[in-house]
Amino acid sequence: MNYNTVIVGAGAAGAVLAARLSEDPTRNVLLLEPGPDYPDFETLPDELKYGLSGAANVADNPHDWAYRAKGTDDSEPILVPRGRAVGGSTAINAQIFLRGVPEDYDSWAESGLDEWSYKNLLSAFRRSENDLDYGGDFHGKGGPISCERARSEDWLPTQTAFYEACRAAGIPDCPDHNLPDSSGVGPLPFNNIDGVRISTSLGYLAGGRHRLNLTIRADSLVHRVIIENGRAVGVIAESGGEMFEVRSNEVIVSAGAVVSPQLLMLSGIGPAEHLREHGIEVIVDLPGVGQNLQDHPMAPMVWNTKPDYKFHLDRKRMQVGLRYTAEGSDNRNDMIVYVSSIATERTDRGGDRNTPIGILMNLTLNMAFSKGEIRLASTDIADHPIIDFNYFDDPWDLTRMREGVRKMAKLVEGPEFREIVVDGEYPSGDILDDVEALEDWIRRDVTTGHHISCTNKMGVDSDPMAVVDQHGSVRGVEGLRVVDASIMPTCVRANINATVIAMAERMAELIIA
Repeated sequence: MNYNTVIVGAGAAGAVLAARLSEDPTRNVLLLEPGPDYPDFETLPDELKYGLSGAANVADNPHDWAYRAKGTDDSEPILVPRGRAVGGSTAINAQIFLRGVPEDYDSWAESGLDEWSYKNLLSAFRRSENDLDYGGDFHGKGGPISCERARSEDWLPTQTAFYEACRAAGIPDCPDHNLPDSSGVGPLPFNNIDGVRISTSLGYLAGGRHRLNLTIRADSLVHRVIIENGRAVGVIAESGGEMFEVRSNEVIVSAGAVVSPQLLMLSGIGPAEHLREHGIEVIVDLPGVGQNLQDHPMAPMVWNTKPDYKFHLDRKRMQVGLRYTAEGSDNRNDMIVYVSSIATERTDRGGDRNTPIGILMNLTLNMAFSKGEIRLASTDIADHPIIDFNYFDDPWDLTRMREGVRKMAKLVEGPEFREIVVDGEYPSGDILDDVEALEDWIRRDVTTGHHISCTNKMGVDSDPMAVVDQHGSVRGVEGLRVVDASIMPTCVRANINATVIAMAERMAELIIA
């Protein structure tokens, strides 16, 4: 079996690359995905089709890899949902279609990665998007991923209360979070239309499945990349209990920020000492593989609701969001708050996402400085790697989180929430008033914002931790690229869904050029 391009992983990046690269009829593309495929909309399970149920990202779901990670020395193991189906995590995520701020991408360009400026990525954002609310220079029309925002008259009471409380506190109105200079409180864009989740499977692959030069093979787990004489020449993949060798001119690893570094290391590419610990032959010593892990740590704040408060299980739980700059910060929009009209017990602690206990605010570091890592647990690709977020290693992260929690608690004390909440379940008032107790609570209850990135960072040749160059090419190996969230040099100040899709659009453009 020989192909021009083999793509490993059919998620936010891989599905986009497969769709765009196969537009060239002379390029024979194979897309491999370890999870199942549902090529017909009618056969798509409801938990993947409809993004409002809250059932797609629970630990016992067959479409979720359900990794576990260490947050801090004080936290319990954190559940890390990752999609296991064609569409990847776009098939199970919260569908917030939010872009980073221009400074995120311009900082990449300023580091020497000139192809990745905001100006260069803007065309990719627009190409990927079908914004049903806005047009103009900063939005796309007719792209594969449709998005829209909830109108204020359709907001649930908790969303309206949060918006009004923010405005009363002097926080600016933000009707469009995806404008380059946006900041403040307003409706979040979602790639969910009439309740239907627009994953990359639906948005990108549905229109290209008929192509004879595009082969999509689901239930196919890649064990390693074949490297001969310094060049990637294919992959070893398992399908139906059998092992197959697939040859290609180029291999693109798009398995996500958890599995892509794992697969590189199992292929002999990574920190030499760590590879030798597992008896893996070192082909290229790249110390940055699996390092530099960045995420958006999140503190879930819950308030009990009054007995007559009505929960709407059939509506979007989140509609309004707040991006703001922490006091003393030099980085715009380094904080973000997601408000959910339904709070449940945490699923990583045995909770049921469809059993309400109150309302929820997720106070989140939109720009964290602490960095974690991913390491091998074994030489078996089926064994989950070791994920260590290393949250709050940088004290400034904890300071901003602490003051952000207090800021949100003060908002809820206002008249806007008087008809909704009774009191706070956690953190309680005595914790909020005690710096040490509040920091202990944060370290103990922190969870992931689900935005793992930067574990195969893109960088210039002089950067010792860089794994790929700005064309996604792995240092020291010809014919091998990585394209997904793992190659971000730094995590963007937003949910990463829209950015990863745009990065794949941009990378396809660079590959074809």
